[in-house]
Amino acid sequence: MKFLLKKYLKKMSYLTTILLTFGIIYFSVIILTYIFQRSLLYHPLENNYSGDELTVPVEKVKIKTEDKIELISWYHNKNIDKYKTILFLHGNAGTLENRIHKINHFKNMDVNFLIIAWRGFSGNLGQPNERGLYEDARSAVKWLKKLGIKESNIIIYGESLGTGVAVEIAQNKNFAGIILESPFTSMIDAGKDKYPFLPVKILLKDKYESEKKIKNIKIPILIMHGKVDKIVPFEMGKKLYELANQPKYSYFSEYDNHMMVYDEKLLNTLQDYIYSLN
Repeated sequence: MKFLLKKYLKKMSYLTTILLTFGIIYFSVIILTYIFQRSLLYHPLENNYSGDELTVPVEKVKIKTEDKIELISWYHNKNIDKYKTILFLHGNAGTLENRIHKINHFKNMDVNFLIIAWRGFSGNLGQPNERGLYEDARSAVKWLKKLGIKESNIIIYGESLGTGVAVEIAQNKNFAGIILESPFTSMIDAGKDKYPFLPVKILLKDKYESEKKIKNIKIPILIMHGKVDKIVPFEMGKKLYELANQPKYSYFSEYDNHMMVYDEKLLNTLQDYIYSLN
């Protein structure tokens, strides 16, 4: 009997050690994830697209935010009195140069555009975070208004992470329209998809809850998403489309991954949408 009891206690001690070790590792992962989460979310030094030559003329400008950060930005003025102006809010990785392959196509459309680099990106000072990016985008809108561009002539274009910012600043506003490319419902949902073993909702600082805000957008909306997106599940873009108010338009491509290809179909969709706002 004593032998069996001793054997049982030894086994329990072994299991307790395993569980304790697992617990320590798990909580260490949680603590490290919480501390370094913004390094996981924002990637200013990651350059997936490089080497493209800028073929559309731009003026390189700096936009000052309320908290005194200067944002490197590119501005293209085709005719602000005649055409709408796109405010392009890029995703969570890379520099302005990584979007050249997209904005080059704007020269063939009747639009002006302003693309800004977030704080902490493209050599800008500051550290990216949700509140800061909202301030960056609103500062860009103010900058455009100072040029004499009315809110009703501005089209907000969000790419990936930029869609969360676009939705935030477009709430209850009278912009000409809003374009969301590869959007997510919330960063909480996106985090749960990538890290299902972590308590993302509790840990996450920057939530970008577009799903809760999209009903506050009362302007024409175009949502574009690839069905084989490996970073933000297509279902998130589809769900935002279903939640969005009319008038709403979609471009759901069969073969696009997260960074959508600016092919003839997508460009025609963009152009038709922009023309519809005039």
